[in-house]
Amino acid sequence: MPSSLTWIDHDSKARERTIRILSFMQQKESRDELGLGAIRDSFADALFPGTSTIQTRMRYMLFVPWIYIFLEKKRVMPPAFRERARNIELALIEPLLACSDHAAGIFGRVAGQGLKRLPSSVYWNGLGIWGLRRNDLSRNEYHRHIGEIYRQRDITRQRKEKDDSPEAATQTWHPRLPDPPEGFPDAIKNLGIELTTEEASFLLDCLTKSSPDSLLVFLALNSKPVECEFPWQHADRERFSSSHRELLDYGEMFSTVMHGAGFLYNLMLAEVAQRKSLEEEHRVNLDGWRERLLSCPNINLPLEKIWELTAGRGHTITPKTKEFITAWHRRVMATRGDVVADEECRTLIRNREMKLKGSRSRFTNAGARDNWNGSAGIGQMSYRWPNVKVLLADLYAGLNGGGNARS
Repeated sequence: MPSSLTWIDHDSKARERTIRILSFMQQKESRDELGLGAIRDSFADALFPGTSTIQTRMRYMLFVPWIYIFLEKKRVMPPAFRERARNIELALIEPLLACSDHAAGIFGRVAGQGLKRLPSSVYWNGLGIWGLRRNDLSRNEYHRHIGEIYRQRDITRQRKEKDDSPEAATQTWHPRLPDPPEGFPDAIKNLGIELTTEEASFLLDCLTKSSPDSLLVFLALNSKPVECEFPWQHADRERFSSSHRELLDYGEMFSTVMHGAGFLYNLMLAEVAQRKSLEEEHRVNLDGWRERLLSCPNINLPLEKIWELTAGRGHTITPKTKEFITAWHRRVMATRGDVVADEECRTLIRNREMKLKGSRSRFTNAGARDNWNGSAGIGQMSYRWPNVKVLLADLYAGLNGGGNARS
């Protein structure tokens, strides 16, 4: 039975529920036990460029450049530059938690000051893709070379080049970035996670200019937020362009076909570990998967088209990966999803995992198997949709004056 769709533009409880389950969904999809990540991420980048499964809320797209612009104006030099940036990012945690109705999506809500993965590292790539970050340096390179950037700016000013923006040659951030809240980052006692209308309009403009043909931009411009499990279930699907529908059709087919591989992998491990209850659980999972497989409207699409759709997306899809997927797809179609007792399917799964993990294979390494949680990599690929839904909802709320962002 297909998932139901619900408008959430005025339903704060539904929006909060969506945000609350975000971390669970992104954890399940982020696991890549059988080496499918390059294809998964190629689809996701084509549909939702600049996003990732560890981005949470849209306003971090502004918090990060605001922090670095503040430090640049102070001409903070390395290595203090990196440490000052880190300290400010950590200082955001408490006021954001204090001013938010719910903590989901706020970095550090669990780890607090022990947070290891900072927003700047999570959003760095997206900031570049969306055009907010104007330098081509990695985050670590930027930290190390900020002194040289200052020096080059000084040289440019001394030459008095005929340019309205004398720092254009060494520009690091978008010149029309909205102003940060007054007193940011020192006086940040009252800091909200919601976007203001000005901030949302700016981000939408950046998105539209950087990725005009993406489904992400279409949804941002034309659709209200919705609650659905996968992007191909979107209520506005029939309004999507033919290229977007094609990506979603093949994305659904690939996601559905390969979902069974994760269930069979875990069933086989349960058998090796002699965990009977888990065996039964994954047999039930495979029965449910087979029903979904046979009812998938795109299941008969030609697999070969996927290599064309995912080419040139910046991810390396190896010949071995193509061989594994092709062989798995062939057996799934031949058995109509009845893979539990199919020895060829089992051999494909075992050989693929052992090739990827080597001596750490859970099939041969008891220690690695002891650390197995019983359901590794069984989340169905949704191409970052749980995260994208939240980002779009934040943007929509800001554009429609519903964010009520506090400073």
